[in-house]
Amino acid sequence: MAKVCVLDDKDVMRESLVESLGRQQHEVTAFADPQAALEALRRESFDVVVSDLKMPGMDGIELLRGLREAGVETPLILMTAYASVATAVEAMKLGAFDYIQKPFEMDEIAVLVDRAATMQRLRGENELLRATLGERLDPVELIGASAAMSEVREQIRRLAASQATVLISGESGTGKELAARAVHAHSSRASRPLLCVNCAALSPTLLESELFGHERGAFTGADKLRKGRFELAEGGTLLLDEISELPMALQAKLLRVLQEREFERVGSSVTRRTDVRVIATTNRNLQEWVARKRFREDLYFRISVLPLPLPSLRQRREDVAELVRHFLERIAKREGKRTPQASPRAMMVLQNYHWPGNVRELLNVCERAVALSQGGMIEASLIESWLGPETVVTELPDMRRLRPGHMMEDMERELIERTLVTFNGHREKTARALGIGVRTLGMKLKQYREQAAAAAAGARAPAVEEAAARRAG
Repeated sequence: MAKVCVLDDKDVMRESLVESLGRQQHEVTAFADPQAALEALRRESFDVVVSDLKMPGMDGIELLRGLREAGVETPLILMTAYASVATAVEAMKLGAFDYIQKPFEMDEIAVLVDRAATMQRLRGENELLRATLGERLDPVELIGASAAMSEVREQIRRLAASQATVLISGESGTGKELAARAVHAHSSRASRPLLCVNCAALSPTLLESELFGHERGAFTGADKLRKGRFELAEGGTLLLDEISELPMALQAKLLRVLQEREFERVGSSVTRRTDVRVIATTNRNLQEWVARKRFREDLYFRISVLPLPLPSLRQRREDVAELVRHFLERIAKREGKRTPQASPRAMMVLQNYHWPGNVRELLNVCERAVALSQGGMIEASLIESWLGPETVVTELPDMRRLRPGHMMEDMERELIERTLVTFNGHREKTARALGIGVRTLGMKLKQYREQAAAAAAGARAPAVEEAAARRAG
């Protein structure tokens, strides 16, 4: 199905085309006035234009020239009863898709429309490919079985069902772009483009051009017309990364796009319509920035309709081991190496580090470990120096005082109790370090208390009997 613009000043021909193309499941918008059609084509995106050549006020050649001057590249099919080689050559030079002479069969025009729509679709895919080349993230899944990550995944599924704007907040390195891509992938726009703009990486002039596009000559260096991300992402999703860095002047323009669904290219007075869902990310507290007059309050409310806060890695330490295994396997596969393993002590160091750079920092450490580890085992001594003065190194319990011949139960109890002391009685940290569940740890501790109580009761019994015997004597 294609979105087709039909232009003909003759009612009978216009209505016939609308009816015939409509039967082919095309969405047809018809105009009798060339100027009205030109304004609509500047504002909205169409897949194909079918226009009469001879019309009062503006002929098909002038319409085509006006479209190209406005940067509209929609393929145009010209119809005429005044066929001549000269007009055909002129139309094709200006970029007309094809030329058909009246009278014609409706099947003929239907075939041309299908071909033109296919060409436009391929052109759009090519533009999108160029726009997205090099900006794809590594295909990392949202890893982690913690309660915090389970809640994030559930929120993503709920947010994806809506068309409202989403604000993803969290510290640097928590995976905000990854979460945005997950929202897009689960949405009804998944088959359409997802483009990203880093609001902190460009100057205000270049950022405005990146978002809305520009006309040729709009500013120094604008030597040709360029479409912005709002045009290229039509029907899809636009990710505005680090939106807190958006200049105030552009905040006003973005607010208008979100409210009115329309914008102008830099250097143009033509208003264009857009159908793009916006997802914004930030590592700042935007409410504080609103209070400090660094961010517009009305824009804050507009972008935060659906908030999605992401937990830091410190808040989901139980996911560290799974993330480490996932990263090591993926990196080793990429490098053509055997996947190394983290030693128990190395894993304990990783689990107890505070990770100011979050998952991104953990990925960096894993990259280094794969490159520098030897013998297939990553030791704590290799990674401790990379983590800086904030490293929390926790020693494994000293088992040397347990001599051969001890019962396995005694060794297990010694390990559990000493690890519990190491973590100041914190059961979750203890269970994580031991590789068991918190519930299992609780059952073990209850068992030890019962054993201690029974032992104490057994020790008291002989003393009671002895005292009773003395009184009887």
